[in-house]
Amino acid sequence: MRLFTQPVDFTKAHTLVYHLPEGQSLSLPPEGLEEFIHLEMNIGHVCDTSEIDGVIHFFPKGNA
Repeated sequence: MRLFTQPVDFTKAHTLVYHLPEGQSLSLPPEGLEEFIHLEMNIGHVCDTSEIDGVIHFFPKGNA
């Protein structure tokens, strides 16, 4: 069941930053990623700042 979960809009993003549990992060271009990854609240936390700076941050569960 989902409550208040909105899909992530990649149209204004130019970078996806995936924050790893060890403190490092990966920066990936979002083109084509939306069909391979589904960023959902039950597997972590999404911070969408694409309206401001074009970046979507993803913190997987355990690092959120």
